[in-house]
Amino acid sequence: MYRRPLQFAARSFAHVSACRAASAGGKGLDQEACFRALAACQQAGVSSPLVTPCRTLHVATQLRNVKETHQHTDEEVGAFTKLIEAMGFTGPLKYNKWKIKIAALRMYTCCVERINYDEFFDKCTLPDTLNSWFLVAQLHVWMCLVRMRQEGREGKYMCRYIVHSMWEDVEQRSKIMGIDAIHRKEAMKAMTETFYAAIFGYDEGILSDDCVLAAALWRNLFNRQCEDPGQLELMVEYVRKQMQYIDALDGDDLLLTGEVKWRPLVEENAQSILKVVKPTYNDAGL
Repeated sequence: MYRRPLQFAARSFAHVSACRAASAGGKGLDQEACFRALAACQQAGVSSPLVTPCRTLHVATQLRNVKETHQHTDEEVGAFTKLIEAMGFTGPLKYNKWKIKIAALRMYTCCVERINYDEFFDKCTLPDTLNSWFLVAQLHVWMCLVRMRQEGREGKYMCRYIVHSMWEDVEQRSKIMGIDAIHRKEAMKAMTETFYAAIFGYDEGILSDDCVLAAALWRNLFNRQCEDPGQLELMVEYVRKQMQYIDALDGDDLLLTGEVKWRPLVEENAQSILKVVKPTYNDAGL
């Protein structure tokens, strides 16, 4: 008759004793209290609660660590930011948007003014035309896009204006060359298709082996008109070492300055990485 109340009392006593013993774990465990609690559990015919609190604490600690790690790796974006970005607008960024736009223009300028196009035309046997210039330029623009896409929302915002600056420059160059509006529109359409097709091919090549990258360069840069395997080998080596060099640049500096110094097309020791020079900029990011 009194067996169930006695079991309940014994279970309560054992639970309280176990909790006290467990709470003393950091200051030295009271072994006598633990033995008394275990004996009371055995007499009452109940399982010891000593294991359960410790296991629960261990699981809770693991879950807490997982949550903290998840918070550090993922970028926190509020509901309002998600809403306005779903509508096609850009939410608040880590840096001023105008600074990122200026850096994007500078990065595109590095793809145009810091490249020796005559050397590319000579080594790759490309004709000296606007289309050949565009094929070499889009290769370097793609390498910049790959690097900046690693910088989260700010990097993606910068990529948008790098591409915008490229199309503005291509249109201005075609006007200077005297191409009429009808042919210019057709050429811009063909270049747009070529650009986005090249991005897919280069992305697949940079994530695969050298054979896939060489095939992408043969289709897009050489326009399927390369019969010298040495030229393909030179360009594969150039892309690999260039990407390795750009990945070593600091992301925040690229977002604020957009300064990129390219490695030469031909160098004696392509395996060595040049020492990265820290860019300088003022408080306004200029």
